This record gives sequence, C-alpha cells and structure tokens, in this order.
Amino acid sequence: MRLAHTPLRVSIGAFILNSGLSKRGLEGEAAQAVHGMAVGAVPQLEQVGPDRFAKLLSRGEIALGAALLAPFVPSLLAGAALAAFGAGLVQLYLKTPGLREPNSLKPTQAGTGIAKDVWLVGAGLTLILDSLTHRRRCH
Repeated sequence: MRLAHTPLRVSIGAFILNSGLSKRGLEGEAAQAVHGMAVGAVPQLEQVGPDRFAKLLSRGEIALGAALLAPFVPSLLAGAALAAFGAGLVQLYLKTPGLREPNSLKPTQAGTGIAKDVWLVGAGLTLILDSLTHRRRCH
C-alpha cells in the first residue's frame, strides 16, 4: 500500500468495517428490510433468505473493511473490491423507487444517504488507476 493511499483506505475501511460489524446480529424484521431493498435492485437475491443475506452482507462488509485497512493488501485489489461494492450500492440507488426524483438522477430526501455511495466507486477507481499508473512509472 502506498502512503498516499492511506487516508482514503483507512477512512473508508473503518466506516465499512463498522457497518459490517453492526450488521452481525441482524435478524427478523431488520434483516427482511435490508433483504427487501436488495431484492428490489437484484431480483436474483430473492433466492437467498433474509437472515442468510444479512449474514453474508455483514461478512462481506467486514472483509472489505479489513482489506482496505490491511497494508499488505494491494491497493489494486482493495480498489477493485471497493469499486464493485460501491457499484452494487449505486445499482440499489438507481433501482429502488422513491430514492430519485422522477426522470432524474437527482436524489430525493430519502435517497441522499444511498446516492452518496457513488463516492465509493470513485475511490475504488482512484485506487485502481493510481496503482496501474504507478506501476508503469516504476518499471
């Protein structure tokens, strides 16, 4: 991990790790609510039960947060995982009714919290691009 990547990786990694840890005990109605939003964006997730989905989401966020925080995980790999995770959240934003104003990408009041996840995609792509261009400069 390059020193210049540290602030980005630590701030985002700590946030995502905390989010995953807070979902560890998610069950019942809370798990159903999270699962329901996800199914709205990715209908194939209907096949995964709400409690199992919540556990998988929690574990995925914990793994991603830890990967971003771990200095031995290459920024290229951490950035790719972050960009993919962020893209999933952006898909959730785009496909969930009521999160955007009609015929617009502009978020509604309810959508602002999820619309901001586009930054995760940008941060992930920044780590990827910087890793790729840094390799070229060094070789």
